[in-house]
Amino acid sequence: MINILLNGCNGKMGQVVTQCTKIYENLNIVCGVDRSGEVLNNYPVYKSINDVKEKVDVIIDFSRPEALKDLMEYSIENKVPVVLCSTGFTPQQLEYINEASKNTSIFRSANMSIGINVLNAVLKRVSPFLYENFDIEIIEKHHNQKVDSPSGTALLLADTIKDSLMDETQYVFGREGIKKREGNEIGVHAIRGGNIVGDHEVIFAGAGEVLEFTHKAISRDVFAHGALKASEFMIGKGTGLYNMDNMINLDNI
Repeated sequence: MINILLNGCNGKMGQVVTQCTKIYENLNIVCGVDRSGEVLNNYPVYKSINDVKEKVDVIIDFSRPEALKDLMEYSIENKVPVVLCSTGFTPQQLEYINEASKNTSIFRSANMSIGINVLNAVLKRVSPFLYENFDIEIIEKHHNQKVDSPSGTALLLADTIKDSLMDETQYVFGREGIKKREGNEIGVHAIRGGNIVGDHEVIFAGAGEVLEFTHKAISRDVFAHGALKASEFMIGKGTGLYNMDNMINLDNI
C-alpha cells in the first residue's frame, strides 16, 4: 500500500483527488494538510506540514505556490518524493525546485492530464514545419476563481513551441492598441469565467488554411488520476526532477 500525504486536501482539487483515490487498491491517503485544519474526510488534517505525524510514502501537492518552501524542506528532511501539481510558480521558485531536486525526488508538470502532455509532444514535432507559413496563437479558458494567468499549461505549450524553433520568437500576452502582428510572435490569451474546468487551443493560422489543436478538460478527475498515477511512478525513484515525459515515454510518439 502506498501512503499519501495530500497537501491542499480541502481545496477543489484536493477533494477530487480524495474521491478518485478510492478507485485505486494500492493507494491510501493517510493524512492531509490544509490551512483551515478542518477534517472533511476520513483522514486527519493538519494546518502545517510540519505537524504531520504519519509515515508517508509520497506527497501530492494541490495547494498554492507560497507553500513551496515548507513542502520542499519536509520532502528533503523525510526523504519523501513529492508530486507538484500546483501552478503559478515564479521563476525564482522554479529555480528553487530545480535546486531542491538535487536532494529529493520531485515530479512536476504544469498539467497532470495525459491528453495535454500528448498534445505537447505533438506540438514539439509539428511546430518547426508550420512556423514559417503560419501565425501561432494560444487561447486558454478557465473558471473565474483561477488566480494565475496565463495558465501554467498555456505557458507549457508556448515554451514547447518556442523551444522547438530555430528562430527567435517573442510572447505577446493579449493584444491591445494599434499595431500590426509581427511574424515572430506567439500570442497567448487568457479567458476567465464561470466554472470552465480548463480549455486550451493552439491555432496555426496560414494564408489559406487554419490548423487548430484543442484540448478540453471535461472533469477535474483527469488531473486527479494523472497525479495519482504520478505518485505510483515516483515510488523508489532517486533524486532528480521528473515529469510526464518520463512517466508515459512520450518520445515514442
